Amino acid sequence: MRWNKVKIMPFQDLREFIGKLEEEKQVVRIAEEVDWNLEVGAITRLCDEAGLPAPFFQKIKGYTDAYRILGEPLSNHKRVAIAMDMEPNSSVKSLIEEYGKRKRMPVKPTRRHDGPCKEYIRKGKEVDLLEFPVPFVHEGDGGRFIGTWHLTICKDVNSGWVNWGMYRHMLHDKNTIGLQAGPPTHVRRILQGWIDKGKPMEIAIVLGAEPVCTMCAAAPIPYGVSEVDIAGGIRGRSVELIKCETVDLEVPATAEIVIEGEVALHEMREEGPFGEYTGYMGGHREQRPVIHVNAVTYRNHPIFTMMNEGMPVTGTHATQSVTRSAECVEMLRALGIPATAAYEHTHGCTLLIVVAIRAGQARADDVAHAIWGSRLGVSTPYVIVVEDDVDPFDLEQVLHAIASKCHPYRGIVRLDRARGHALFPWLSRYEQQHLLGARVYFDCTWPSDWAPEDIPRKCSFESIYPSDVQQKALDVWQRHGFKKD
Repeated sequence: MRWNKVKIMPFQDLREFIGKLEEEKQVVRIAEEVDWNLEVGAITRLCDEAGLPAPFFQKIKGYTDAYRILGEPLSNHKRVAIAMDMEPNSSVKSLIEEYGKRKRMPVKPTRRHDGPCKEYIRKGKEVDLLEFPVPFVHEGDGGRFIGTWHLTICKDVNSGWVNWGMYRHMLHDKNTIGLQAGPPTHVRRILQGWIDKGKPMEIAIVLGAEPVCTMCAAAPIPYGVSEVDIAGGIRGRSVELIKCETVDLEVPATAEIVIEGEVALHEMREEGPFGEYTGYMGGHREQRPVIHVNAVTYRNHPIFTMMNEGMPVTGTHATQSVTRSAECVEMLRALGIPATAAYEHTHGCTLLIVVAIRAGQARADDVAHAIWGSRLGVSTPYVIVVEDDVDPFDLEQVLHAIASKCHPYRGIVRLDRARGHALFPWLSRYEQQHLLGARVYFDCTWPSDWAPEDIPRKCSFESIYPSDVQQKALDVWQRHGFKKD
């Protein structure tokens, strides 16, 4: 279904979404017993790397059949398209364009007094997070991770702005979990505001929300902009929220599991490492903030959602290749840079983006520095700039542009000292600890001072032949069974 042709029919909850995935053969129910200790992770990792349907585990070792695990709900573009109520085979270009279009039409949330996420309520001493089948995802992880595909919700103590994010949460024990909240994340900035006021930060962790909510929580939406409003726009219908039991926050009413708590002041515990979106173990084992859990609410027969970060393609790579690409184009155009398209390739693990610009109307250095000056640039050290005769979604064309249009010396521009990221695997431990990094852009555009006759002519079907000759060639091949996309 298309936004500009057919009214969107958003999913009310995760269960309805799973039903649609089953129709499209994008999920498989695994009835045999599997172990939460590595087996769930191994099966999910295989699904990611082999492009298999999402695994829906029905029986977890040591748990009753009342507890289930859904792995990697959005780890390919087909599932992202389904979540957005588009045709499953929609191109990634159309997903990016549709996301950008809908994002510009946010929809405010509505409130409910009761909802499915309140079917069971546990408070205080009744809280036991080990009641849920929290997986030990990768060999070498610092522990079991309860937050890998979820929403982390907190509120700016000064402005009242509510942030939806996705920050990993390691399970410490039955009522405490970790929080990776390093700079320059939104949650770290919000947490610092609570620390400055001497108050523990209230927090809610939501597992099993309907898919667009989770996708928007992981999107690079600017500080102060409401992710729940954006989610409403992407869905074409408001998100229904419900108040938490013990903290002054609201959560999606149809979520599977909601964890409520407070981030303790000046209390740290060792957290990590964890297999990360870069494809490597990341984060080391270090002292990080602790969340004390006050309450847990959940649905009957709750579905625990998880993601197996690592080599592409995971839910992070699939969803952020859409959201971050759309945000990049919007940001560049707002600055007057004529970007025709941008794509953060899934196999670049959010570290690399390709931007196409109108030939002769912008400079590669303007593009790169604009990206690095935005939130996108924090985790995107590699920028490739091509002209609009190159399809940024086609890796073969991009590789050809790098080899044929990027000067080996002046076309590769490096910044030797730039803001780093603790999860960049190519940084030394010292650089990771002190956020010291580097950046590079590849200028795959023809120099602006070249005369038009000096610019080499591309030898491709669409550029080297007259249109009438192209059509005759197509007609010949069509009579022989060939169809051009």
